[in-house]
Amino acid sequence: MNILSLFVLIPLLMLLGLWISRSVNQVRGVMVCGSSALLLLAAWLTYTYVTVRQGGNTQEMLFTDSISWYAPLNICYSVGVDGISVVMLLLSAIIVFTGTFASWKIQPMTKEYFLWFTLLSIGVFGFFISTDLFTMFMFYEVALIPMYLLIGVWGSGKKEYAAMKLTLMLMGGSAFLLMGILGIYYGSGATTMNLLELVKLHIPTEMQRIFFPMIFVGFGVLGALFPFHTWSPDGHASAPTAVSMLHAGVLMKLGGYGCFRIAMYLMPEGAAIWGDFFLVLTTISVVYGAFSAVVQTDLKYINAYSSVSHCGLVLFALLMMTRVSCAGAILQMLSHGLMTALFFALIGMIYGRTHTRDVRQLNGLMKIMPFLAVGYVIAGLANLGLPGLSGFVAEMTVFVGSFQNADLFHRVCTIVATMSIVITAVYILRVVGKILYGTCKNPEHLKLTDATWDERFAVICLVVCVAGLGLAPYWVSNVISESVEPIISQIIP
Repeated sequence: MNILSLFVLIPLLMLLGLWISRSVNQVRGVMVCGSSALLLLAAWLTYTYVTVRQGGNTQEMLFTDSISWYAPLNICYSVGVDGISVVMLLLSAIIVFTGTFASWKIQPMTKEYFLWFTLLSIGVFGFFISTDLFTMFMFYEVALIPMYLLIGVWGSGKKEYAAMKLTLMLMGGSAFLLMGILGIYYGSGATTMNLLELVKLHIPTEMQRIFFPMIFVGFGVLGALFPFHTWSPDGHASAPTAVSMLHAGVLMKLGGYGCFRIAMYLMPEGAAIWGDFFLVLTTISVVYGAFSAVVQTDLKYINAYSSVSHCGLVLFALLMMTRVSCAGAILQMLSHGLMTALFFALIGMIYGRTHTRDVRQLNGLMKIMPFLAVGYVIAGLANLGLPGLSGFVAEMTVFVGSFQNADLFHRVCTIVATMSIVITAVYILRVVGKILYGTCKNPEHLKLTDATWDERFAVICLVVCVAGLGLAPYWVSNVISESVEPIISQIIP
C-alpha cells in the first residue's frame, strides 16, 4: 500500500474506533491516538521528502501511485506529493492534533462531534494527496459536507443561518468547479484525469478562456475571493472552536491550493487572460477584509475578516505570477493556517469562560488569565507581521515577489495591498489593549480561571510552530521553491 494512503486509512480507522466507543474517555483516547499518528506520519513524510530531495531526486512528484477506479470515465485513485503538498499535509496534521485538545470538553454528543470532525479531516488529507482531478473533487466535497452539521448542531449564535449560508455558497462554488473539471477533460481530448498527464496536453486557448474563471471562482469561493467571501465571517463566528481552527487554518487553504495546482497549472493562457481581472478582486479582498475587521466588536468576526484579508493575500500573490510571490503565497497559507488556528483556539477558550466575545465587555484579562492573554498577544503580533514570527516571513516574501513586476498596474496593486499591514496593526493593537489591559469592570470575570492543561498544550504547540516558522523559515522555503518552479515555469514561458 502506498504510504500516502495512510492519511486516509488512519482517519477511517478513527471513525471505526469512535463508532464503537462507549464513553467520552474512549472517544478522547481514539482522537488522541489517531491525531498523534497523523502528526507523526506527516512529520516523517516531511523528513523523508527533504532527505530524498537532498539525495538528488528530481521527480516532480514523489510517492506516486495510481489505481483504476472507474474505467468508463478514466477516473483513478492517483496520489503523489511535492513540497507544497507535504507542507499542507503537515499543517493539516498539526491543526487536527491541536484541535482535538481544544475540543476536549465539547458537549453535547461528544462522539458524534468527533465523527464529523474526523470525516472533515479525511476530505482535507485526501485532497492534498490526490493527483486525479475527479478524486480531488470528491475529497473536496467530503471536506465541505460535515461543516453544515458541525456548525448547525455544535455552533453558537445564528448557527443555522450561518451553516446554511456556508453550505449553499460553497456548493455553488463546487458547481462551477465541476463544470470546469469536465471542461478541461473533454476540451483537451484527454484520456485521463491525472494532473501530471493533463499538463502535458495543450488545452485550446478558447477553452482556457471559458473554463479558467470557472475553476478559479470555484476554488476562490472557499479562498474568500471578493465578492464571494460573505459566508466566511458568519461561518467562523458560529462554528465551535476546533471547527473554526480547521476551517480557517486548513479548509480555506484548499481554495488557494486548487487555484494554483489546477487552474493556473493546467491553464496558463487562461491565467494570463483573466489574471488582471482577478487581481483587482483579490486586492479588494485584502484591503476590504482588513478595514472590515477594524469596525467589528466580536472577537470571532474580527479574526474572520482578518482571514478574508490574509487569504486574499494568498490569491493576490499567486496572480502576480512571479517565482518569489508564488512561493510567498504557499508560505502565507502555512503561516495563516497556524496563526489563525491559534487565534480561534484562544478566542474559544476566552469565550468558554466569559460567555461573551464582545470587545466592549472584556477588560483586564491579563491579570485574570495571564497564560491565555500572553498567547493572544503572540497570535496578534504574528498577525500584524512582527519579525521573528511566521507572519513577517510570509508577507515580506509576498510583497517583495509582487513588486518584482515592473509594470505600473501590478505595482499599484502591490502598494494598495500593503496598506493592509497598517490596518491590521490598528485592529490588533486596539483589541489587545482593550481586552487584556486596564481594570476588569465585570466582577464575575474576577472569579475566572486560567487555561487548563489540555488548553495549554494546544496553545503551546501552535505558538512553537508560529515562532519556529518565523525564526527558521529556510527549510520550508527550500521545499516550497523546488515545487513552485515546475508550476511557475508552465505559467511563465
